[in-house]
Amino acid sequence: MTAPYPFTALVGQDDLRLALLLNAVSPAVGGVLVRGEKGTAKSTAVRALSALLPEVDVVAGCRFSCAPGAPDPSCPDGPHEAGGGVARAARMVELPVGASEDRLVGALDIERALAEGVKAFEPGLLADAHRGILYVDEVNLLHDHLVDLLLDAAAMGASYVEREGVSVRHAARFLLVGTMNPEEGELRPQLLDRFGLTVEVAASREPDQRVEVVRRRLAYDDDPDGFAARWGDEEGVVRARIVAARALLPQVRLGDGALRQIAATCAAFEVDGMRADIVMARTATALAAWAGREDVLAEDVRQAALLALPHRRRRNPFDAPGLDEDKLDETLEEFGENDGDDEPDPDGGGPDGGGGQPPPDSGPEQSGDGTAATPEASEEGQPQGGGAGEQQAVRAGEPFRTKVLSVPGLGEGAAGRRSRARTEHGRTTGARRPRGALTKLHLAATVQAAAPHQRARGRSGRGLVVRRDDLRQATREGREGNLVLFVVDASGSMAARQRMTAVKGAVLSLLLDAYQRRDKVGLVTFRGTEAEVALPPTSSVDAAAARLESLPTGGRTPLAAGLLRAHEVLRVERLRDPARRPLVVVVTDGRATGGVEPVERAGRAARLFAAEGQASVVVDCESGPVRLGLAGQLAGELGGTAVTLDGLRADSIAGLVKDVQGSYGPARRIA
Repeated sequence: MTAPYPFTALVGQDDLRLALLLNAVSPAVGGVLVRGEKGTAKSTAVRALSALLPEVDVVAGCRFSCAPGAPDPSCPDGPHEAGGGVARAARMVELPVGASEDRLVGALDIERALAEGVKAFEPGLLADAHRGILYVDEVNLLHDHLVDLLLDAAAMGASYVEREGVSVRHAARFLLVGTMNPEEGELRPQLLDRFGLTVEVAASREPDQRVEVVRRRLAYDDDPDGFAARWGDEEGVVRARIVAARALLPQVRLGDGALRQIAATCAAFEVDGMRADIVMARTATALAAWAGREDVLAEDVRQAALLALPHRRRRNPFDAPGLDEDKLDETLEEFGENDGDDEPDPDGGGPDGGGGQPPPDSGPEQSGDGTAATPEASEEGQPQGGGAGEQQAVRAGEPFRTKVLSVPGLGEGAAGRRSRARTEHGRTTGARRPRGALTKLHLAATVQAAAPHQRARGRSGRGLVVRRDDLRQATREGREGNLVLFVVDASGSMAARQRMTAVKGAVLSLLLDAYQRRDKVGLVTFRGTEAEVALPPTSSVDAAAARLESLPTGGRTPLAAGLLRAHEVLRVERLRDPARRPLVVVVTDGRATGGVEPVERAGRAARLFAAEGQASVVVDCESGPVRLGLAGQLAGELGGTAVTLDGLRADSIAGLVKDVQGSYGPARRIA
């Protein structure tokens, strides 16, 4: 087996290493979520940590890793007698993004449970990870119900499996580590809060450090075992330090002064609930133990805040995580004891307790008012390039709660909260023969299928004789996430500043709605003489919001080009994700100019969507006392629905927008 990359050989990433080590010292901290761009050693660091964890003693033959000195009284493999056990390395278990609920929590043998009345339980990954590490790569792409199960088990230290009256419970205490790339989508705030600590990682911009990263990686790839051996002494030092910190942890004192600083800090940054206070207290205690101290100091509280609070301050997906360190220092000073020994180390850094946030990713330069400057802007503030009459990008208006837009019919896409679909979770609507492994038993249908054959099977007692062919899978109806493809008119007819602000505010509101309903989103814009895919379909709603914010306007209105480009995007996306149904949202005033026969070409392009039964809605952006109604005509060509900007609001007097009509009837206009 190839030796893992040594933890101590990692270059930089001080906050990441510190957060992982603190969880190794005290798993009660609650795990760590590692956010960062691709290629920043997130997975490498987590796998390297597993080699540093001390060995664990387990009961021989126990599939649930019970401790010999204190076995779990409710262990499914028990009862165990207290006594000697066997030592083994702490496990690191990886949860794949496509894992099923049964793979995570375990599965019952339904056939044996019904026929023999025994609890034949096959443990899942939560049992395998007990007293080790559970690693979830791309946790933001994991289905919400799996994340809920995972975090519930991490919080309670136990996993519960209940199927048709048969219940199993087993211990599940593990160090939870999740990694994610925010460009691929965000976690819900409720789930973010369940991770104890969070760390933002980014590749270093220092050439010397990047050179050292490459040098060490190439040396490891050439000779993994030899490279690991060269770092053996450093690994041994850190491993011994983890053991010492674990032993010291129960003796660490968290005084009233430190508790007051923790409470004041959480109140000052207006975090919701009390979980942040508890996590900060546990983290500060672990920091003191890691430093070899029995008292929690102000520097421990400061570092705990930097690790435990940034992700808890997000109110929606468009908020950037982070913490105002000046405000943090002011709060700590105001509520500190000022004894001269608790001053935070301004030069802190590295896994020994210093840190702060890593340098932010390089991105668009910020203008003086905090807005992102577009790369096309000249020194005079006017955009360069593009079509004639191009105007500088304007800010979006304030988002609002929108009406529900959904796709008609019954889908089978990824779980979400928009359109009706057959899902693993939801209300039971019927039964069918299982395709593959049985996951949700429909008990009544199973009994009904087995009942006519009892005499032929020689039934003599009270028990029901059940065969595999009798088993029925419950079919359930819930909600799915869709692909919401925005087709936004950025032409001169939409370019009035106040009007475009309202349009962007409406699209931003729909993006926020898409985030809450777990949709994928894409963005096609058209202006001048052509259309472009500003954002290919992605789960990153905040990426779409960023592209929308910097969208310039001006030029003619190539409506046909925009529709055709959207049609091509949908064609490609059907090949990649055929189960996810799309919803096209066209944001325009309906005008079509430029080129030969622009109106006729736009009509032909729109009828392509209607012919395929594509669900669509047109957000009518026309304003003024005299309106031509062109957006409504476009909706008719698309076979979809038209809704005005004002009618898009959930609190408007117009009725709720229900199923988008697609090709199922004439266009409706919601005023």
